[in-house]
Amino acid sequence: MSKLRVGIIGTGGISNAHMAGYKALPEEVEVVAVCDINEPKVIAYAEKYGVSAWYTDYNEMLAKENLDCVSVTTWNSAHMPATVAALNAGVNVICEKPMAMNAGEAELMLDAARKNGKLLQIGFVRRFGGDARAAKRYIDAGALGDIYYGKAQYLRRRGCPGGWFGDKAYSGGGPLIDLGVHVMDLVRYLGGCPKPISAFGATFNNLTATRDEAGEKAWVTTTDSKGFKFDVEDFTSAMIRFDNGLIMTVEASFNLNIKHDYGAVELFGTKSALHIDPFEVYSDVDAEYPELKPEEPTMFEFSKAFNAEIAAFIDSVKNGTPCKAPAEDGVALMKIIDAIYKSAETGREAIIEW
Repeated sequence: MSKLRVGIIGTGGISNAHMAGYKALPEEVEVVAVCDINEPKVIAYAEKYGVSAWYTDYNEMLAKENLDCVSVTTWNSAHMPATVAALNAGVNVICEKPMAMNAGEAELMLDAARKNGKLLQIGFVRRFGGDARAAKRYIDAGALGDIYYGKAQYLRRRGCPGGWFGDKAYSGGGPLIDLGVHVMDLVRYLGGCPKPISAFGATFNNLTATRDEAGEKAWVTTTDSKGFKFDVEDFTSAMIRFDNGLIMTVEASFNLNIKHDYGAVELFGTKSALHIDPFEVYSDVDAEYPELKPEEPTMFEFSKAFNAEIAAFIDSVKNGTPCKAPAEDGVALMKIIDAIYKSAETGREAIIEW
């Protein structure tokens, strides 16, 4: 079988992880074109990776390159239009998280995938980590029993990347939509992907004056930061209810007066509980289920997880293997995020409509 022809739309920081994933599959795929609205940036990116074709308009790229797959790794406000354009051009898509700016956009993307009979995978990379695989083995074997409570935390002390990430017109929100989406999805995924039915949340914007101080920034955007506002929240706290009785709490921050950055997922069941990052099981299930003891690393390793994510995307495209991070789950997460922001505005619980 000939190699799949791949394009990348958006050449910011996270696109490098997608490129590495494709480069790890030299017999199966070839990145033949890249696109970014910043011409000097896309030229440098194409030269760096030895890609002969570059564009500043993804519609032109889609029309000329006869692509099989694209990665959409733009800022959030471009996820929906770029993804829908690719799907309408008959191209399979892996779109970075968050899926879109809101649930309405996400549903347009899902509709386009269904209408065109193409795959739309969402970049929930935490599903592909060694910690998630280890946890799934315990959960699928029934070692946790009925999971009724989950905690999702992704907290940075001074961790706003700056630039477009702080401008709601481009990002759709702050740490909830950028960071919280990772851990919320992981709790929901490990909990069996139940349907969210309501959310109660609060957002805070108290430490924005310190956002540009030199400090413990996890990373900074590669986009020129000039011209962007900072009008997103510093910190979000919320509780989400699901139709199977599961309750999830989430905390996510760009700026928060804590000792150090912290992230964790915890799931509590009727038989035992587990903690991710690091991976720990709180019970005697090792004695009851000795075959479940992990033999592989149980931490989240960034490059390995991204390579696994891209490999799974290509496997689904080539072989029809069920997608591990389907668009339907992206829609569910966007509904949760919309409900949390709505609740924060109104001060009341927000009901999630389906």
